[in-house]
Amino acid sequence: MQAHVTLSSKFQLAIPKEIREEMQLSAGQKFAFLRKGDILQLVPLRPLESFFNIAPDADPVLTRDRSDRLAGR
Repeated sequence: MQAHVTLSSKFQLAIPKEIREEMQLSAGQKFAFLRKGDILQLVPLRPLESFFNIAPDADPVLTRDRSDRLAGR
């Protein structure tokens, strides 16, 4: 999705409603600005708790640990 916004005289940007809804953004949410040359990336900061249970069907038995990787040498 592409959207165009205008920087206000107070140096503020308004995030279009479609993007706010699609990304489930809320008022007061914090963001990080990442600069790559002439490009600015706006990245929403999410609390660590929002990543809990991100893969509820994952089987931890299938997870490889360091000793497993080194065993094949």
